[in-house]
Amino acid sequence: MATKIRLQRNGRKSYAFYSIVIADVRAPRDGKFTEKIGTYNPNTNPATVDLNFERALHWVMCGAQPTDTVRNILSKEGVYMKKHLLGGVAKGAFTEAEAEAKFEAWKNNKQSGLATLKAKLDEAKKAEAKARLEAEKKVNEEIAKKVAEKKAAEAAAKAEAEAANAPAEEAPAAEATEAPAEA
Repeated sequence: MATKIRLQRNGRKSYAFYSIVIADVRAPRDGKFTEKIGTYNPNTNPATVDLNFERALHWVMCGAQPTDTVRNILSKEGVYMKKHLLGGVAKGAFTEAEAEAKFEAWKNNKQSGLATLKAKLDEAKKAEAKARLEAEKKVNEEIAKKVAEKKAAEAAAKAEAEAANAPAEEAPAAEATEAPAEA
């Protein structure tokens, strides 16, 4: 039985996540599988991979052929690095302890790089949010300034109208008081 390590689609429309499965070559994409060895969620940034490392290594060593995407995932997770190092141990190039030390060094280096990437993404997100907030504050200040100018103009117009009406009202009243004095 030829086996493949491939992705099995799950999730809803436009929001797919995948199970990493061992399946017979003849089985349909989302059909029967031998074993589930992990999950892959491309919707997060960076993509999230949960993998049973030992089982993935076992199946790769047994000869299961991964699809291109799964090969990339396994490579990034270090399965192929471990396979390469175990091949060196089998040939006698170095001991298993040296292979473990090399693998741990590689893994630590990879994790520090990933942590740096996440820090950069978080920093960029914070900077973008800060810039958006500053732009919004600027727009709000301009709107407040326009509203204040409009209110000041309305108040000035109202004061002018009252000032114009006040002398006009006083003039007829003054004429009325002058007329009885002459009589």
